[in-house]
Amino acid sequence: MRTRLPLLLLVLIAAPVLAHTDEAAHSHVSGFWAGAVHPWTGADHLAAMLAVGLWSALALRQPLRAPLAFAASLLAGALLAMLSGWAQPAVEAGITVSLAVLGLLVALKVGLPPAIGAATAALLAFSHGSAHGLELQGLAALAGMVASTLVLHGLGLALGWKLRSAPRLAHGLLGAGVAAIALTRVL
Repeated sequence: MRTRLPLLLLVLIAAPVLAHTDEAAHSHVSGFWAGAVHPWTGADHLAAMLAVGLWSALALRQPLRAPLAFAASLLAGALLAMLSGWAQPAVEAGITVSLAVLGLLVALKVGLPPAIGAATAALLAFSHGSAHGLELQGLAALAGMVASTLVLHGLGLALGWKLRSAPRLAHGLLGAGVAAIALTRVL
C-alpha cells in the first residue's frame, strides 16, 4: 500500500498536464468513442469523476447511490443543453465549485445520509452535464461520455475501497489534489 500511494499522488499532480488548452479541444465531439474518450482528456473531468467514486467508497453507507445520481444528473444537464441550446449561466464557475466541494468531501471523508449524498452528487454534476451538452454533437457522443463517467466512478470506488483503512493523511492529500485542480481553473 505504501509503495502505491506516491505513484497515485504523482498521477494526481501530473493530471493538470492533460487539461485542455483551448476551446477547440472542447467543441464538436461526435460519435460514441469520441464521447467516451472525452472525460479522460482533462484534469477537471478526470478529477470530478474519480472523486465521486472515492468519496462514495470512503464515506457513504450506500456508495453506489451518489455515482449513479451524478451520472443521471450529468445526463439530464447535457440533454437539456443539447436539445434546447440552453447555456447554464456561470457553468464554468459551477464546475470549479463542484471540484472544490468534491475535494473537501474526499479530504474530510464527509459521511451523509444516502439520499442527501445522492442529492449532493446530483447537484454537483449538473454543471458538468450542461457544459458537455453544448460540446457534444449527438446522442452517441453523450452515451459514450456517460459510459466513461460510470467507468471512472467505478475506478474511484475501487480506489476508495482500497484506501478505507489508509491513514487520514492519504484521504486529505487526495482531496487536496482535487481541490487544487479547482484552484488551477481560477488562476
